[in-house]
Amino acid sequence: MPKIKKESSKEPLPKVHPSLEGFHYEINSFGELSSSIPIEKLNAFLNKNVDDKKLQTLKPGKKSKNK
Repeated sequence: MPKIKKESSKEPLPKVHPSLEGFHYEINSFGELSSSIPIEKLNAFLNKNVDDKKLQTLKPGKKSKNK
């Protein structure tokens, strides 16, 4: 009888920034996001490390167009 190979249920972990090590999120049956890091800490990380493209286009002294 041939041997049945057990498939690994664990997926390889992606490479992440060291300060986000252990970050994991899930969507529960109600469609709510649950994460292992508080949203405030995640927002602080994003504010520090990611540039906002919308704010880059605004130059000091010019008015923005309002639609």
